[in-house]
Amino acid sequence: MERVAVTGLGVVSSIGVGIDQYWSALLSANSNPTNVSDPYANMANRLLYGIDDRSVNGAGPGRATGAGHPGRASAFAVTATTAALRDAGLDRDAPAGTGVVIGTGVGDVSLFEDVPAGATPPDGPDRFPFKVSSVLAAHFGLDGPVTSVSTACSASAYAVSLAADLIRDGAADVVVTGGTDSYTRVGVACFNRMGALDPVACRPFDAGRLGTVFGEGAAIMVLESESHALARGHDRPYALIEGAGWSCDGHHPTAPEAGAAQIVRAMHAAMDEAGVGPGDIGCVVPHGTGTPLNDVIESRGLAAVFGEATATLPLYSLKAMLGHTGGAAGGFALLTAALIVDRGVVPPNVTLAEPDPLCPVRLDRDGLTGPVDHALVNAYAFGGNNISVVIGRG
Repeated sequence: MERVAVTGLGVVSSIGVGIDQYWSALLSANSNPTNVSDPYANMANRLLYGIDDRSVNGAGPGRATGAGHPGRASAFAVTATTAALRDAGLDRDAPAGTGVVIGTGVGDVSLFEDVPAGATPPDGPDRFPFKVSSVLAAHFGLDGPVTSVSTACSASAYAVSLAADLIRDGAADVVVTGGTDSYTRVGVACFNRMGALDPVACRPFDAGRLGTVFGEGAAIMVLESESHALARGHDRPYALIEGAGWSCDGHHPTAPEAGAAQIVRAMHAAMDEAGVGPGDIGCVVPHGTGTPLNDVIESRGLAAVFGEATATLPLYSLKAMLGHTGGAAGGFALLTAALIVDRGVVPPNVTLAEPDPLCPVRLDRDGLTGPVDHALVNAYAFGGNNISVVIGRG
């Protein structure tokens, strides 16, 4: 079977734009949310790991008519994709048939939420907010398979899995994939009403955590068949997409199933497809949202898969740096895992005030250096949409 290589990366995040800024910020283990500047955000908790619009380029309309105008999510994705294609060496000659598969939770909802501030109401293709993939295809002239995925907060991990399948099935040699999401006033208001936002920061696995805090941004990966990459002289990929496992709780609209059976199933399925076992995993990038229930149940699932090794298996708690980036969260986790296996470094975790005894996981405060042959990424979502993906060293 054709191996799927990660040959390019691009990122727009609250901690940096571009891989160098992003990685440097991860190594600093220092990030805090601020109050969103939205004057219409009349709610108690306005914290956000937000992005200064001045740091984002490529916010103009798509190349082709009918692609629609980028809202914030599409603008983030255009900027990140520009960098990813350049990083892969494909910015001038992306091959015919290059595909696009992007995951997003809310898409270009900013086009709708900006209307009360005087923006023109969306019309034509802009009436459909989940058009990020179309905007990218039009902007960059990509004419392969194009689709969007919106399985809530696991969307971009599903997108990467689908992109890898397109390559393995021979439908495309190159696919631009990942995820993007932006601040949504309605989304933050809903989580305020649910009492699911932390008033301090996103604090996964901390005993004092009180909920999540949202972030925004785009994480884009260029996936390529290994044979295509080698044929054009690219023999040093960041990583390989080795396996994915999907499952669904079918338990509750928002709450994960307490026994963790389906997230365990997804982890095992991903490792089975990758041809590795629990002992081969050198790092886990967990979903870890900071909500009291999610972190306990994910810890329970990790213990069921890794047994006693759970206490010594390094975890990298990414949302403590970025917040919960919604539909882009899985893409950010996979991009980070690719950097971890490529560089042989697990960045230091943000220090917990008090570890939760119900979450007996290893979160190194000083980071770790050494080969990581395989990393496991988990992404979960409302509706019980679970996915795990194994990333291998290239």
